[in-house]
Amino acid sequence: MAYRVLGETAMLLHFAFLVYVTLGGFLAWRWPRLIWPHFVCAGYGILITLIGWPCPLTGVEDWAREKAGQEGLAGSGFIDHYLTGVIYPEQYLDAVRFGVGVLIFVAWTGVLLLQRRRSATAHAR
Repeated sequence: MAYRVLGETAMLLHFAFLVYVTLGGFLAWRWPRLIWPHFVCAGYGILITLIGWPCPLTGVEDWAREKAGQEGLAGSGFIDHYLTGVIYPEQYLDAVRFGVGVLIFVAWTGVLLLQRRRSATAHAR
């Protein structure tokens, strides 16, 4: 039972990480200091995607599920197991990656613009 709970927890953390990488930059619009943790997480996510680094959460989930007697993740990992072909068709994987990149870019651009406006307002006082 503990292995199953660990596998489910790793899966939920993985989903939370992906949501944070995709949308977390928008939190920095309200709380500017959050841009730095988002920068680290987004950078790590980009490296996992581009270089193919193994994600530790995938390893933990796969290991825990196998220990619980369940089927592990597909050899291609978390995203292919839970998202590609389930949430969006496989042929749109590159479009989804591009869309995530655009969201991150928009969030970071917004942080930069808001920071400039805050600085200009502070200097005007």
